[in-house]
Amino acid sequence: MRILQPAEWSKPRGFSHGVVVDGPGQWIVLAGQTGGDDKGDYPADMAAQVAVALQRIIKLLAEAGAGPQHIVRLTWYLTSRSEYQAAGAGIGAAWKETLARNFPPSTLLYIDGLVDARAKVEIEVTAFVPQA
Repeated sequence: MRILQPAEWSKPRGFSHGVVVDGPGQWIVLAGQTGGDDKGDYPADMAAQVAVALQRIIKLLAEAGAGPQHIVRLTWYLTSRSEYQAAGAGIGAAWKETLARNFPPSTLLYIDGLVDARAKVEIEVTAFVPQA
C-alpha cells in the first residue's frame, strides 16, 4: 500500500488522506465494532469503549490472517464531540496499544446515537492483505 500525501499538503495527524492498493490480495470488510465486551457490557467512558472496539477489530483481523497494518479505511461514529475531545489521551493510548504507528484514511462522524444506547462509538474497517 502506498500512502497518498501531496508534497504541498501538511501531513495529517492520526490518519492518512488516502492509500493506493495495487495487486492481487484479500479484502476484509468488518461490520462496525462498538465498545461492548464479549458479555455485552460497556465501560462508562469513551476512551475505554474505543479501546474495546479497537481490540475487537484486531481480533477480527487476526481471524482473517491480517493485522492493523492491513487496514486501508476506518469510519468512526461517535455520539459526543465533547466526550471524544476529553478522551483524547486515552484514545491515543488505546490506538498505540492496538494499531501502533498505522494511520489509515479515517472518517469521523458525530451522530445522535447508536442502536445500543450504551454505545458511544462504533468503528467500521476495510482492510487489504496483499497476496504473498
